[in-house]
Amino acid sequence: MGHTTPNPIHQDPELDRPAGLLPPRRGPIRRLLRWGGFACLLAIALVFGGFLRFADSVTTLKPPAEPKADAIVVLTGGYQRIDQAVELLQQGAGKRLLISGAHPTTTPAQIRKMTQGPADLFSCCVDIGYDAIDTIGNAEEASNWIHAKGYRSVLIVTNNYHMPRSLAELSYVDPDIEFIAYPVVNSDLKSRNWFTDPNAMRVMLAEYVKVLLTGARNITGFGRHTGLRSAGVPASD
Repeated sequence: MGHTTPNPIHQDPELDRPAGLLPPRRGPIRRLLRWGGFACLLAIALVFGGFLRFADSVTTLKPPAEPKADAIVVLTGGYQRIDQAVELLQQGAGKRLLISGAHPTTTPAQIRKMTQGPADLFSCCVDIGYDAIDTIGNAEEASNWIHAKGYRSVLIVTNNYHMPRSLAELSYVDPDIEFIAYPVVNSDLKSRNWFTDPNAMRVMLAEYVKVLLTGARNITGFGRHTGLRSAGVPASD
């Protein structure tokens, strides 16, 4: 009969280790820092993904093929916007036009001369708002004008990168009105490689941050102001 070798009994090395050399347990602070790091990475990924989605929606935004509404509102910020709005009014896309957020020193004659619009068109169908000092003010000034005229659908003319925030403010102030986007394409964003242009990238990043802040403000109501010159609020974008 063969001899069987008994299996040696291996003692757990942890039992032979002095008590002071036992590996330390992970404390709550360390676990909190680890999960905090995961949360930061997730937040960064969400913000970056949101920016890509925002950029894609802005650069692919197109005006309707046959724009038609009760009226037209253009948000000041560039002569190209006003030119486009006056052209829409001439084409009959709306019955009347509001130029919202004009500087108090700007006269109707100056705007008409700048757009080369007919004098009779400005006399009958163009209103100029001087009270708005930012996008919130544009929304409030436009809402007051819309209700005074009894309109139900409005074409909104502004730059494509400014359109998401403008519609968010308008819908917040007046959710029952149909706002139809008519984006004016910024020349810097026509190229497919706009992200290689530092100026275009800066504009897009700044506007994306403002969109996020607008969404948070509209949800919480924190930091919201009237945006009207008559309320004595400092101007902002």
